[in-house]
Amino acid sequence: MNTRLLVQRRAFLLAGAIASLTLAGCATRSPSLAEAPPIVFVHGNGDTAALWQTTAWRFESNGWPRERLHAIDVPYPLSRDDDAKPQPGRTSAAEHMAYLKAEVEKVLKATGASQVVLVGNSRGGNAIRNYIYNGGGDKTVSHAILGGTPNHGVWAIPGFREGNEFSGTGPFLKGLNAPKNAAGDEVSGPVKWMTIRSDNNDKFAQPDGLWIGQKGTPTHVTASGPELKGATNVVIPRIDHRETSYSPAAFEATYRFITGKTPERTAIAAEKTVVLNGKVTGLGVDSADPKTGNFSNNLPLAGAQLEVYGTDAATGARSGNALLRKTVGTDGQWGPLTVPPGSPIEFVITAPGYATTHVYRSGFPRSSDIIHLRPERIADADRTAESIVTLTRPRGYLDPARDKMMLDGTAPAGVPAGAGAASAKIKPSGGVRTVSAEFNGERVTGQTWPAAQGHVVMLEISQ
Repeated sequence: MNTRLLVQRRAFLLAGAIASLTLAGCATRSPSLAEAPPIVFVHGNGDTAALWQTTAWRFESNGWPRERLHAIDVPYPLSRDDDAKPQPGRTSAAEHMAYLKAEVEKVLKATGASQVVLVGNSRGGNAIRNYIYNGGGDKTVSHAILGGTPNHGVWAIPGFREGNEFSGTGPFLKGLNAPKNAAGDEVSGPVKWMTIRSDNNDKFAQPDGLWIGQKGTPTHVTASGPELKGATNVVIPRIDHRETSYSPAAFEATYRFITGKTPERTAIAAEKTVVLNGKVTGLGVDSADPKTGNFSNNLPLAGAQLEVYGTDAATGARSGNALLRKTVGTDGQWGPLTVPPGSPIEFVITAPGYATTHVYRSGFPRSSDIIHLRPERIADADRTAESIVTLTRPRGYLDPARDKMMLDGTAPAGVPAGAGAASAKIKPSGGVRTVSAEFNGERVTGQTWPAAQGHVVMLEISQ
């Protein structure tokens, strides 16, 4: 089966009949939710399990048991510059696959299931493919859904960084893409495969090398790079690299492929009781560039202190005493904490070597144990600022041509066209005051804090 579906965003969101019937025809037998298979979510390069928060909520809102939804958190989520050469703080493709394999085995043991569904974003799809073909996953995986995975490379330039995991002409991807049958399919059974991609808005599936620091150089990769011959290949217009997995449209396609049914809802259903938990993690130092000080890892930041406050939705001011004060231990866990459903929250993280980081979030509709938090460091260029406020969108990018967004009352400056940035920063003056971010209807409001005293503010969009 090699199906390409070009489905309009509106059709996905409204579950258009044509798209639903077409994809349902390609899907497998529909299990009852009592038999819902465990799903293991695999995040992308440099990311965390926390990005799957809203996707898990959408599955739960359609009756999927919470205990059968598992998002892995790779300790060192960044790939090596050259996969064959050890690099501190980074994982090889083989190490990444081994970690996924171990997590799948844990889930099978905990649930008693014989197989899992794997859903991966970007580099997570590399680990999924590697596990299925080289790690025994062909026996333990029923469905594999790859969102925005650069299956044919972020670049495919002969002789250019071919040792990198993302080189389309390098040994890693060439091995995965080797024909599996006489038809030349790049996937094979018994696993059922689906890819999700953007029509042209994925920064890592572009014909020009702009996003890899090679502007004007052909990458020999097109928007169709994430597709795999023999898979069900879904195309959703205008979505960006992360939205290939974390958007409502991607959820709908994923749910339908697994179950053969259209989900009852893509909106997130509220719970009466909301209990939150997660890890506090830190930032390593990149051995290749120690001055950056912002090297992603998902290791617990033992000894970090966390305070949590409810806030006023209009002003961002704290609405009372702290809901939680805790020094996290060696596991990094900061909860559990019961919070008022739908009420906005301020998380304050303090740790040696970091700025005191104020993370403002809009209200939580449901419980989650992957509310992972990370303190920031102040860049040298920002040290003279009165305050530092960043709009951040972990589950997608910012596209001025597509998105309606405001930061402190104006359109954020310096955001490049083409969905290439996930954050926008300002340095407001005027003392402690209210500051808000808006993104496609979601509004997050906080307070400014003095940078001179080591504070930074993050206004985090949940969608």
